[in-house]
Amino acid sequence: MFSAKPDIPAPLDNVKYQYTKIFINNEWHDAVSGKTFPVFNPATEEEICQVAEGDKADVDKAVKAARQAFQTGSPWRTMDASERGRLLFKLADLIERDRLVLATIESINGGKLFSNAYLMDLDMGIKALRYSAGWADKIHGSTIPSDGNLFTYTRREPIGVCGQIIPWNGPLVMFLWKIGPALSCGNTVVVKPAEQTPLTALYMGSLIKEAGFPPGVVNIVPGYGPTAGAAISSHMDINKVAFTGSTEVGKLIKEAAGKSNLKRVTLELGGKSPCIVFADADLDAAVEFAHQGVFFHQGQICIAASRLFVEESIYDEFVRRSVERAKKYVLGNPLNPGITQGPQVDKEQHNKILDLIESGKKEGAKLECGGGRWGNKGYFVQPTVFSNVTDEMRIAKEEIFGPVQQIMKFKTVDEVIKRANNTSYGLAAGIFTKDLDKALTVSSALQAGVVWVNCYLMVPPQCPFGGFKMSGNGRELGEYGLHEYTEVKTVAIKISEKNS
Repeated sequence: MFSAKPDIPAPLDNVKYQYTKIFINNEWHDAVSGKTFPVFNPATEEEICQVAEGDKADVDKAVKAARQAFQTGSPWRTMDASERGRLLFKLADLIERDRLVLATIESINGGKLFSNAYLMDLDMGIKALRYSAGWADKIHGSTIPSDGNLFTYTRREPIGVCGQIIPWNGPLVMFLWKIGPALSCGNTVVVKPAEQTPLTALYMGSLIKEAGFPPGVVNIVPGYGPTAGAAISSHMDINKVAFTGSTEVGKLIKEAAGKSNLKRVTLELGGKSPCIVFADADLDAAVEFAHQGVFFHQGQICIAASRLFVEESIYDEFVRRSVERAKKYVLGNPLNPGITQGPQVDKEQHNKILDLIESGKKEGAKLECGGGRWGNKGYFVQPTVFSNVTDEMRIAKEEIFGPVQQIMKFKTVDEVIKRANNTSYGLAAGIFTKDLDKALTVSSALQAGVVWVNCYLMVPPQCPFGGFKMSGNGRELGEYGLHEYTEVKTVAIKISEKNS
């Protein structure tokens, strides 16, 4: 993961934002209200463009189109499963063709390092889409030797119209993680990208149409959470909603689903993931993985290794190396070569991070480096490392979502397991040790949806991803992720005589 990066092209310097309207029925629409909202570049704080502001009326239009596309006998419902797969493979090829423009937009709109957007985000998204495409004609039920004179079998059927609400920290990857399994299983979708970062999702509308998906299969409604997002969550004609974002909003979505039509819900929410480094670990590897685990994309990742537990005997050396590593960053415009840290996504996130850093200082943690704003333009935060952090401090309990590393000390295995699990979250965890028995014992004891041993941030498309406790419900990716987009139907047919 940390080998030298291959050569990449320079980002485009003349990007045109052609796709700024609402995408319904393979056509572009103004908002019913006529409203637009501004989208900003977080590195410069300058407006990029205006985007159509969808709300309940636009969601209603999109759901109507998606429902029509899902009707029995429609081109989408009667299409061979293998053909659905072919369309998804075609879409992946088009994304690869337009990789440069998508990576450039993702970097400008979301503050991602261009190199990461081009190499990692696009790669993850394309691979996930192709994984889902390959499953399209392999999703099936089974025959069951049931009691009685019956021929019994199951079908895995699409759920129907799926609302999908996308976060701002991985706009394109999350868009593809969501639509891939939904479409592979034969559903139709209404997607709401985050209001901060709608531009790559809207660009995808043009590629979906070009790939040949029937009208209404994919609809994209940019807008705000309390309006467009709430309309999706409470809509009586949406059969499932999938959301990636904060636990706070996840609770609202689940409540709205319960109060409306009990639609199916999958949630991938917040985290405060423990990363445990034992004294026998490969120290160089552990420092680098733990560092990437919390500083990647300016710390704006749900699986951030934001509670770092280091065994007492190596604690001081680990802190020294971690501080040395954090001081190597070069901050600036993420499009520029040589820049290794971009901005936070917006002013709200920027201020929240600075507030939590101040709380760490006040509550007695030792500030080793960073600790404040960087520059006077753009939403930049200095790479920050705290040592002597204790479990009751806010920085050890709350999701920071910024470039802030908290390093805590532990003495025994039992102690660190108890402390690692003492959180309402359970998304991810990391363990660094050369002792296989210790790795297996601790990984079994940790309450987390994914546990990495001697690595971190490894999220291949073949493996299920999701959280325990208040980090969410359900799974994305892998075969488990596809099952989240199907209903199981049992069919029992009376026959005159059953033979084994």
